[in-house]
Amino acid sequence: MSTSVFVSRPDAEVFDFLADARNLALWSSGVTSVDADDVLPGRDAAYGYRYPGRRRPHRLVCDHFEPCRRIVFRGQRMWSPLGTQVPVYGFDLIPHGDGTMVRLSVTSCLSAALLLLAPVVAMAWRRDLPADARKFGDILGGSAAAPLHGPQVPASGGSGGDPGAPAATPLRTAPGGFDYAH
Repeated sequence: MSTSVFVSRPDAEVFDFLADARNLALWSSGVTSVDADDVLPGRDAAYGYRYPGRRRPHRLVCDHFEPCRRIVFRGQRMWSPLGTQVPVYGFDLIPHGDGTMVRLSVTSCLSAALLLLAPVVAMAWRRDLPADARKFGDILGGSAAAPLHGPQVPASGGSGGDPGAPAATPLRTAPGGFDYAH
C-alpha cells in the first residue's frame, strides 16, 4: 500500500527526519517504538523496534539509503501460529515546488496461512496509511511549515498547564542537526 503527502520543507530536512528511525514511532501506526541510542543512520543501520501487539523487540534494518531521495526500513520476520510477516517501510522523496512530495509505502511479506489473510492486512493498511501520512505531514508542518529546531523541552513535563496532561518529551536531534519533537 502507498500514499503521498506534500511537506513544505526541503528534501534534505525531510530525509534527515526519516533517516532517524526513532521518528517512525511518532507517526507510523506500524511502529510502537524504536531504540537507536548508538546507531548512526545509514545503509545497514540496525535498530530495535516494537511492532504493535508484540511484546518483544524486533530488528529494524535500513535496507536502502539514498540521501534526499529514498530510504527503506525492513523489519525482522515475525512468527505467529499462522505463519510469518516481514514489514517493509519505504519512503520516496521528490522535490516539488517549495517543498517535498513524500511517497509513503508499506509492504507486508506474508507466508503460510497468513497469505489467506492478505486481504485483511491490505484493508488495514488502506485504512491506516492515509492517517499515518496526515500525521507525518502535521509533524513536519504540512503546508505551513514551522522550524524543526528549537529549545529542548524537559522530559519531566511542561511549564504549568493541565496537571493531568502527559509530560512533554525531549526533542530529538537528527544527523543534520535539526531537532524534532518526540
